[in-house]
Amino acid sequence: QKLGAALKPERDLQFGYLGLQTLYDRYFLIDQYAQFSGAGRRFELPQSFFMRVAMGLALNEVDREGRAIEFYNVLSTFDFMSSTPTLFNSGTHRSQLSSCYLTTVADDLDGIYEAIKENALLSKFAGGLGNDWTNVRALGSHIKGTNGKSQGVVPFLKVVNDTAVAVNQGGKRKGAVCSYLETWHLDIEEFLELRKNTGDDRRRTHDMNTANWIPDLFMKRVMEGGDWTLFSPADVPDLHDKWGRKFEEAYTRYEDKAARGELKLSKKIPAVQLWRKMLSMLFETGHPWITFKDACNVRSPQSHVGTVHSSNLCTEITLNTSETEIAVCNLGSVNLLAHMKKVVKKGDKADKSTSWELDHDKLKATIKTAMRMLDNVIDINYYAVAKARNANLKHRPVGLGIMGFQDCLHLLQHPYASDGAMAFADRSMEAVCYYAYWASTELAEERGRYASYKGSLWERGIMPQDSLKLLRDERGGYVEVDESVAMDWSSLRARVKEHGMRNSNCVAIAPTATISNIIGVAASIEPEYQNIYVKSNLSGEFTVVNEHLVAELKRLDLWDDVMVSDLKYFDGSLAKIDRVPEHLRRLYATAFEVDAAWLVEAGARRQKWIDQAQSLNIYMAGASGKKLDETYKLAWVRGLKTTYYLRTLAATSAEKSTGQGGELNAVSSSGAASGAGAGRAMSAKNATPTSTHNTHSAQEPEAAQFCGIGDPTCESCQ
Repeated sequence: QKLGAALKPERDLQFGYLGLQTLYDRYFLIDQYAQFSGAGRRFELPQSFFMRVAMGLALNEVDREGRAIEFYNVLSTFDFMSSTPTLFNSGTHRSQLSSCYLTTVADDLDGIYEAIKENALLSKFAGGLGNDWTNVRALGSHIKGTNGKSQGVVPFLKVVNDTAVAVNQGGKRKGAVCSYLETWHLDIEEFLELRKNTGDDRRRTHDMNTANWIPDLFMKRVMEGGDWTLFSPADVPDLHDKWGRKFEEAYTRYEDKAARGELKLSKKIPAVQLWRKMLSMLFETGHPWITFKDACNVRSPQSHVGTVHSSNLCTEITLNTSETEIAVCNLGSVNLLAHMKKVVKKGDKADKSTSWELDHDKLKATIKTAMRMLDNVIDINYYAVAKARNANLKHRPVGLGIMGFQDCLHLLQHPYASDGAMAFADRSMEAVCYYAYWASTELAEERGRYASYKGSLWERGIMPQDSLKLLRDERGGYVEVDESVAMDWSSLRARVKEHGMRNSNCVAIAPTATISNIIGVAASIEPEYQNIYVKSNLSGEFTVVNEHLVAELKRLDLWDDVMVSDLKYFDGSLAKIDRVPEHLRRLYATAFEVDAAWLVEAGARRQKWIDQAQSLNIYMAGASGKKLDETYKLAWVRGLKTTYYLRTLAATSAEKSTGQGGELNAVSSSGAASGAGAGRAMSAKNATPTSTHNTHSAQEPEAAQFCGIGDPTCESCQ
């Protein structure tokens, strides 16, 4: 009765159509055994669904009903949303609630096929996978047992790819895996080509994601024009577990041995040549992603008990793995938009103006509840593999993230490409992390510290932002990050020293692609993709319109059929619609109209506070070799741990018309459609490179030039 009385059916009115349809199609429990007219019957409505999730997370609480209502309230008000596996399975017989699993593959057949079996079991119960394959010996390496030669990593990755296709995630979403390989591995050049559509299809993985795990030494060689040597892990077994200066010392020793002819399998190439190929494949196939090994390890709170060998499927998790431990992370995201409050500025009665700011009191309360929910997942969770259970109970990592960042910028009237947006990225992430770490110390006081706390950066009084100094020392420079601080971190350090931490890791920004749809806000930390577009997912196709923009245009009496047609014609962009005021065109610039340097800068401001990482997509309208090179070098220098997808625009687009002859278009910008001539095809805009302190402007390409990033003599982007 108490739980039933706590349900608030009026909260159903918060949903948009996309959110409600997504819940109905994919999240509500279904009667799979009913026949005839009852087949496919849903057991739940939205509020009972949220209560089921909340009750499942409160099972081990002393006051189960009280905590369930507390959890229900943050979920049903859209203040916080648990990750998809938690929403799928909380309160069910098989409560697999975790989002991400990270594994290290051993260098023998038993280890390799054990890892593939673990992939299948973990994927079966809705987990995304990150596999570290660096340990596996390279093509041509000697096999003692048979006196033969190894086929290398690639044939096994083909098996991993097909396993991911065969075993989907609980029948509710596609199986997904990302394989990581370090840059010194002798198979790296073939690894870079796994997603190509040409070549031997037996050595291609069209359904699997791939990522480069890049040590700092390689980036320094690229910056300084040095050479790079590739090895087989069988000959250099200790490189896999080393990072920072220790890696550099061991690597240079192996280079000396190779130069003396003591290592049979090695290959020396210019570092820039390999870097060019990485960027070329990233541009051509979208893979492998660029992630940085040393930044993940040097700044890891758990560097005292192991090595981070890879990230996860979405590049936001950075946890230790080994042959005996599978890292697990439980995710959830705070809706940042729900934590903005309107402030009335003091002044004359006739001159009162309002603005928006972050509601710190509400944010702290929400995060306190959210961290408790995430910590509860660890004990309630069903573990398909014993190695995952042991690691999760020992270290207790969680990943609290955010969503709705772009919506907050709209409220604040800050274009994404502005200093104001960078400051908000900094201050909002500082607050989220501060309250998350504080909540973990409170849980430690109540429930005890995690088992491997002793010796961690937490115990040493080193907060995530303090670890930037460690990174700078290990690299010998090459770290340029804004290090301003706004909150009282000394009191948090004192509290951690007294009570310790409940969780080894607390914060990770996931993509939130689906849960942001449910609550109707912008995904994660993403810029606005387009102001009007069609979103396709497993629930169908939905037209999505930027509601903030619509409200602004209605206020200016500009929202009409012509404006809708113009937005459709220009793919949701305001850039060429002259009757929209300039400040609105800047404020509602779409993702491809924001220079990539701003995305990297915002990521750097957030990353200094985060103890794990973030799923940071890079959008680039005028992609070129030079622009890619500058952007990813900037990401490294700014201290980013990982990057996610590179998203680029096609060189051409299909011819469009918004009516018979496009008569609804009312754009008068030079060279753009106007009146009956609106049906011409539009070429992609070319993103003008800017510094991180200048606003972005877009220009049409002057002439058709073809990128030859793999060709050192190419000058098309100079």
